[in-house]
Amino acid sequence: MILKNLSLQNFRSYKKDSFNFSKDTTLIIGPNTAGKSNLIEAIFFLAAGCSFRIDKDDQLVRFGKDLARIKGKINEKDLEVIIAREGVSGKNRPFKKYLVNGVSKRKADFVGNFFAVLFAPSDLEIITEGPSKRRNFINNILVQTDREYRLATGFYEKGLRIRNALLHKVRETGIRSDKEFLYWDNLLIIQGQKITRKREEFVEYLENSKKEIFDFKIFYDKSTISEERLAQYKDVEVGAGVTLVGPHRDDFIVNLDEHDLKYFGSRGQQRLAILQLKILELIYIEKIARDKPALLLDDIFSELDEEHIKLILSMIGGQQTIMTTTHEEFIPKKLLSKTSVIELKK
Repeated sequence: MILKNLSLQNFRSYKKDSFNFSKDTTLIIGPNTAGKSNLIEAIFFLAAGCSFRIDKDDQLVRFGKDLARIKGKINEKDLEVIIAREGVSGKNRPFKKYLVNGVSKRKADFVGNFFAVLFAPSDLEIITEGPSKRRNFINNILVQTDREYRLATGFYEKGLRIRNALLHKVRETGIRSDKEFLYWDNLLIIQGQKITRKREEFVEYLENSKKEIFDFKIFYDKSTISEERLAQYKDVEVGAGVTLVGPHRDDFIVNLDEHDLKYFGSRGQQRLAILQLKILELIYIEKIARDKPALLLDDIFSELDEEHIKLILSMIGGQQTIMTTTHEEFIPKKLLSKTSVIELKK
């Protein structure tokens, strides 16, 4: 599965640009603020249907414009995403439109046509930051590889927004209609339990896989959603104005010698754990998709030490690789001789 070409229109810093990629390795060179990470973000969007950097889609649209477009040629398929700001076409919030070969698709049917694994220095936050970073790590993998998971998360996120709005209304008015909550409670329970089951299976894969670079234990700290738990938190939720149980509250703990690596691991151990997770991600996606995902390496050379860079470069082989750097001299000469180069100006 090869990304041949990428066209951007009013996406982030790009007004209108097009890029061609090698089926092997492509190096994107440019100074800071040249748009290297924006380019990687656009490629990843074609795989996951969302950004790995921000939650608000209208931030992806170039300043002063209403619409952004990302279009990629994947083998013989044309994948396109149109991102619109709030207010465009009468929408009261930003929206996205997904197309495959010019035909509009649901996100659940758009994702799965292209696969990518991203490695960036910010991935260290999977270990060091809050639960949302760890949920996003697993979501980005399962959304790409499991249509049932894509559908479940879509239904769950919509139901969660509406239920939270109902809770906020109850907090403001003091009036609650249990009948009004019944449908959305049931939806969250059904879809939330599907999400939990899929995450449990993936964490079990991580736990049981051979870890040649760095061995660790991973624990799924799940927030079970059920009729009983929603009833248990009923009054507290009104005070908070949000739903307090369910997979949107999940966490995943990486342990070394029974200690949480977030608090007790060195920076080097944390980086090795992330590298091991990314290798397992590559293996998992290839196994499920029966095809090698594109490997996206975003500015790893300026942030990581030589030892860790060598380990990451050892991941290159057999799959399409697209990487960014500020300086060409960071790249080993042996690798550079086999690499296509795209140079971005500031």
